Amino acid sequence: MRLLLVEDDPILGNGIELGLREAGFTVDWTRDGRSAQLALETTGYELAVLDLGLPRLSGMDLLRGLRRSGNDLPVLVLTARDTVQDRVAGLEAGADDYLVKPFDLAELVARIRALLRRAHGRATNTLSYRDLVLHPDSLSVVRGKDTITLSGRECAILVDLLEHQGTALSRARLEEGLYGWNEEIESNAVEVHIHNLRRKLGAELIRTIRGVGYLVPREIV
Repeated sequence: MRLLLVEDDPILGNGIELGLREAGFTVDWTRDGRSAQLALETTGYELAVLDLGLPRLSGMDLLRGLRRSGNDLPVLVLTARDTVQDRVAGLEAGADDYLVKPFDLAELVARIRALLRRAHGRATNTLSYRDLVLHPDSLSVVRGKDTITLSGRECAILVDLLEHQGTALSRARLEEGLYGWNEEIESNAVEVHIHNLRRKLGAELIRTIRGVGYLVPREIV
């Protein structure tokens, strides 16, 4: 899942970016409000982690503009502003969650996962499909008594396909969720990940729709 991190502190931003990548997220990092605004206008994200004290355009103004435009992207405010009034102002401006610095990275990851669950209408972090249970937190699939380990990108593709059951997702659409800025995309990267998922989970799980993309058939309840 692709996230936007908006943080002007280079040391803190670098630490958050690395931590979120280790948790399995694809991260684009901007250091000022105007750059973040451009990124939000041109790139599809699952969630934004937003500092408020930003150069060029404040985080609060960025958030208000995002909501005025009708964009309901989940936004987690991450800031040193810790008064009750600050928190109320952030939430009323449209933030979905508010975390005060200093913070624990594990809590940040947990809050991000909770917001993503809510955005996708899920009660838990797991996704179930037929005899499979996908655990994105641990990059694994449980089938009966067997636990199958996935790579971060294999897991991201599977999450995307399971959340859009019955809909074919193009290679470009899948790539967008896998690679951030400054990451080189190999021409057959998605095909390789799909091949590995079929090898690990069965060839029948993911179908190729010629000329369109890939899909997981909708589960009949």
